[in-house]
Amino acid sequence: QVQLVESGGGLVQAGGSLRLSCAASGRTFRYLAMGWFRQAPGKERDLVAAVNWSGGNTYYADSVKGRSTISRDNAKNTMYLQMNTLNPEDTAVYYCAARDEFVLGLAKADYNYWGQGTQVTVSS
Repeated sequence: QVQLVESGGGLVQAGGSLRLSCAASGRTFRYLAMGWFRQAPGKERDLVAAVNWSGGNTYYADSVKGRSTISRDNAKNTMYLQMNTLNPEDTAVYYCAARDEFVLGLAKADYNYWGQGTQVTVSS
């Protein structure tokens, strides 16, 4: 089993930045590909960004591409999502996810483990 704990969410004004963190335990972190998903009220949970085991391969949804950076520190068992130039459409619960594969996944079904989520609210 893998336990995932997100942190770093909060209330931010439009144009601001946040860095989300996801701390993992219970499995050798470097064996896991990771991802960030988000879910706004009444909407599906969608992939925001994903990263492979080493951090050398990443994916970004079009909605955040160019203003977000996913990264990981395998020595600290932690993944990050730096988000800049936030806008109200970024308001959602952000979930950390992990999969028992080295390569990154693009679908919810690709991921075996989920965190509880952290709320991000962007005010206009």
